[in-house]
Amino acid sequence: MMTAVIPLSVLDLAPIVEGSDATTALRNSLDLARHAEAWGYRRYWVAEHHNMDGVASSATAVLVGHIAGGTKTIRVGSGGVMLPNHAPLVVAEQFGTLATLYPGRIDLGLGRAPGTDRLTMRALRRHLVSDEEEGFPREVLELQAYLGDGGPDQPVRAIPGIGTHVPIWLLGSSLYSAQLAAYLGLPFAFASHFAPDMLLQALQVYRSTYRASARWPKPHAMVGLNVVAAESDEEAARLFTSIQQRFLGMQRGQRGPLPRPISPAAMERLWTPQEKAGVQRMLAASAVGSSATVGLQLDAIVEQTAADELIIAGAMHDHAARLRSYELLAALQGR
Repeated sequence: MMTAVIPLSVLDLAPIVEGSDATTALRNSLDLARHAEAWGYRRYWVAEHHNMDGVASSATAVLVGHIAGGTKTIRVGSGGVMLPNHAPLVVAEQFGTLATLYPGRIDLGLGRAPGTDRLTMRALRRHLVSDEEEGFPREVLELQAYLGDGGPDQPVRAIPGIGTHVPIWLLGSSLYSAQLAAYLGLPFAFASHFAPDMLLQALQVYRSTYRASARWPKPHAMVGLNVVAAESDEEAARLFTSIQQRFLGMQRGQRGPLPRPISPAAMERLWTPQEKAGVQRMLAASAVGSSATVGLQLDAIVEQTAADELIIAGAMHDHAARLRSYELLAALQGR
């Protein structure tokens, strides 16, 4: 059992696995959300990605609504909406509508990366502007205004949206997002499940420069992790090869559905030493093994990061194995 009892949440990319399709991926997402709710997870977030054969969560707000409508109590949100791809007013209307339909249950996590390649980004926005990075803080403030109380001098309003005060989180894998979250007094989620290099430095910057806000008087940091839990260390290592193959494909510029797992020995034959080192670096924030092994690994991560919350990514080819992994993880905290 984990000695550190902190909130656990789920991060889902609605993985399309080898030999299957998007219909099954979306059905599995709702099934996992219902189980996660029963097991006591706090949030269920879906991530925006585009033009990726292995990811079915491109229409993030639509999927958030589908999952919220199929569950009863768990918070549902975006992890995240990539704000450069959207007009802030549209995001405010979408999430304002969701918050109106499911009051007290919707989160809005925001990122500043496109979540795709440049050609697809151009297709999403049509007109690319040169100050997208510089404009991100301005668009976050604009979005906050649309979801706030408004006033007689606010000529453009989000309806539904105004007065919903949907909680906004900033997501990132760099010091930039940590600094902005601290400056705006917002909760911060670090994407260490695929980019862990600056995790500790970003958390230090976020906490040391945090400016209290009405909703968040203290900093609140959520850390993203990959977790693959199974009945044995050996089985978990085998299941984890699906994620390793996906990240190896990213290094090679290859996309596709989530691969079937292979043996760790076969994985060794698949990559070069340099590629293995690169994948291991990207997946350093991972806990893989039996319940006992994963519990020890997560305790070490929580002690190192002092995370207020963990958000768990656990893409697996077999849906039953994925469910079992999240179930074992919840059981570690007596949920």
